[in-house]
Amino acid sequence: MQSRFFVLRRSWTRRVLPVLIPCFLLAALASAALAQEQQAEPVRAQAATSWFQMFLWCDDFIGLMMIWVIVLLSAIGVGFALKLAIDHRRTVLLPEDTQRELERMLTEKRYREAIEFANSDPSYLGKVVSSGLNEAANGYTAMERAIEEAGDAEVTRMLRPVEYLNVIGSVGPMLGLFGTVYGMIVAFNELVASGGKPDPAELAGGVSAALVTTFWGLIVAIPAISSYSLIRNKIDELTTEGLVIAEGLISPFKPAGRRPAPTTAAAARPRATPKPAEEG
Repeated sequence: MQSRFFVLRRSWTRRVLPVLIPCFLLAALASAALAQEQQAEPVRAQAATSWFQMFLWCDDFIGLMMIWVIVLLSAIGVGFALKLAIDHRRTVLLPEDTQRELERMLTEKRYREAIEFANSDPSYLGKVVSSGLNEAANGYTAMERAIEEAGDAEVTRMLRPVEYLNVIGSVGPMLGLFGTVYGMIVAFNELVASGGKPDPAELAGGVSAALVTTFWGLIVAIPAISSYSLIRNKIDELTTEGLVIAEGLISPFKPAGRRPAPTTAAAARPRATPKPAEEG
């Protein structure tokens, strides 16, 4: 029970840390920027707008919440993309040690050991080869079919979490557009309330919130959609190569084709029909 707890804790840590680390880094950068702004001279602070005030701050509460929600979503997307890129490397999906060990066992006709080794291997190659070897009793055709079905199932399982990047890349610009619409509504309300002569500072607050949320929406979408396309193509490439390797590993089980009977010159020459004996 205790070992199972430690395994679950390591699995949870491996999944959550790549997402939390960018969030902590972003919070540290924001805190450092805010502290630097507070220590700056008042005259200089009034003369120039800091990076923190320009991109991470807004006088309107709803606009501020929208900015930080999108910033957090951007950090989560980057961390999740890094995790997927690490989990779907060639060394993880198609380890060379697994391929060499299976080749050696199958060449030496240690089929039972090869099946046990493939069943215990967590990689994509180990799982598809394991499915094929477990169908060895049903013939080579059943082994090929089992490899293809296992490969399709594993590809679907791997692509399912990658789709979250596509969702993040689609939701980010929508949140940015929501903030843009809200900021423009605030700006026009200020314009109406002032009778067409608003205070430029109050009017600029709504416009600034609109533009900043659009900016962060693009920051979310660009890396998320790019990572989604790259990781998806990498999975397709490696899994296709893995199927080719798996079919090569089970090739010793392929039955030899029926060979045609050899044809010699003597066998090919037509036999002479014996003549009937003449009657005396």
